[in-house]
Amino acid sequence: MANLTRHDPSSLARFDPFGDIDDLFRGFFVRPALLEGQPQMQIKMDLKEDDKAYTVHADIPGVKKEDIQVSIDGNRVSISAESKMEKEEKEGEKVLRSERYCGKVARSFTLLHDVDDAQAQAKYSDGVLELTLPKKAGTATRKLEIK
Repeated sequence: MANLTRHDPSSLARFDPFGDIDDLFRGFFVRPALLEGQPQMQIKMDLKEDDKAYTVHADIPGVKKEDIQVSIDGNRVSISAESKMEKEEKEGEKVLRSERYCGKVARSFTLLHDVDDAQAQAKYSDGVLELTLPKKAGTATRKLEIK
């Protein structure tokens, strides 16, 4: 008896035997190639500013607050988080597919004003990191006299 294979006819429309050669090498020289279907975590964020401070809302779902680090260096802010895969196997049960991300993700950005890191605050609730970054009192601009 012959083996039967299920085939999606719509995939033929996407097949191009003379397609772009870039597709063949995509990801090999730029970054490590991702496995097909493997999710990639990203930090998505909103940044707001008023006269006294910046407010950042960063989406970091599925991460414990102990696994999030925020560093401030002048006007540069860095956020990093690590999601760890927890193994939970029950007797007689096997995992058929897992789409949860595990690994480390980071994002850095530069602001127009230096941040007063002594007054900065961070809160993490429901997968959203909220940063309140007060602006450092700036020094007055001084004009130099040219001699």
